[in-house]
Amino acid sequence: MKNLHYILALSVLPFVVSCTGQKEVIEKLKPTVITETVIHDTDDPAIWINSQDPSKSIIIGTDKDTDGGLYAFDLNGKIIHKVLGLKRPNNVDLEYGFILNGKKTDIAAVTERETNKVKLYSLPELKEVGEVSVFEGETERGPMGVSMYKNPQTEEIFVIVGRKSGPADGYLWQYKLTEKNGSITGEVVRKFGKYSGLKEIESIAVDDEMGYIYYSDEQFGVHKYYADPEKSNEELAVFGKGDFKSDVEGISIYPTDKGKGYILVSNQQNDTFNVYLREDQSKGRIAEIPVSTLESDGSEVTHVNLGPKFPKGVFVAMSNGRVFHYYDWRVIEKAIKSAVKAGK
Repeated sequence: MKNLHYILALSVLPFVVSCTGQKEVIEKLKPTVITETVIHDTDDPAIWINSQDPSKSIIIGTDKDTDGGLYAFDLNGKIIHKVLGLKRPNNVDLEYGFILNGKKTDIAAVTERETNKVKLYSLPELKEVGEVSVFEGETERGPMGVSMYKNPQTEEIFVIVGRKSGPADGYLWQYKLTEKNGSITGEVVRKFGKYSGLKEIESIAVDDEMGYIYYSDEQFGVHKYYADPEKSNEELAVFGKGDFKSDVEGISIYPTDKGKGYILVSNQQNDTFNVYLREDQSKGRIAEIPVSTLESDGSEVTHVNLGPKFPKGVFVAMSNGRVFHYYDWRVIEKAIKSAVKAGK
């Protein structure tokens, strides 16, 4: 979730949504846009905001395979750029304003599982600008999840990386990005994060404004830690336990005001997204939103006005079928508010 600084809900299938113990039949939401297909298997999206013209913002997404790729789509779902030949890219995230060769550069970070690297690309043109070798010295490497954090005070930029498997503590490693000889590299500054051992940890999201990292421990719940490596490595909370059919997956953070908003987490096998309060996850799930995505693994959201199609932002989610779905945030918001009202 990187944009804190800055109607189409047709009835397709009836769906049961759970909210604070009550059940309400609501409509399954339809996307405003479905992207063009990639070659293999979509996995995770990120949203780059064009500060000069938000209507020209782009969606970045991975195509997961041993000969996979990184794609850029416009807001109509058309492929406009791509990088092919990546060795099983998994997740992607981005940050704004890294100083590279004296110039502010927006960058995307992509895990490349078969090479044990995080590859870095400038935005929006997807030019490779560096890489970080991750989990060096470990038996279990295989990077999967990735998120980026920009410290609002120091403007230092970090990548937080998860892997296919790892220890009960210290599962995630955090790297500080630096420039070296005209390209970007990174050094590990922190090893943290508990792991249940039940399946794996892939989805990671950072709330820059609030300073928190969230990550999905599949078949267990969502863990919460401080994002600043200078702060405590103590686990702050675990939420969502018992709220998911099976895998706990993609995490997206939508701000409605300073310190307030929603955290949406993919209930993958249920084809829904569970919703929690950004300001207080201890209140539990406040809504479960049924969508048209199938087995959604990764997602992202922005609150920025992207033009007539998405005036309150867009929610993007991966779906089976080698595509990403774009949802008008107004549709998601309406469903959340209806579920909350029904649960009172």
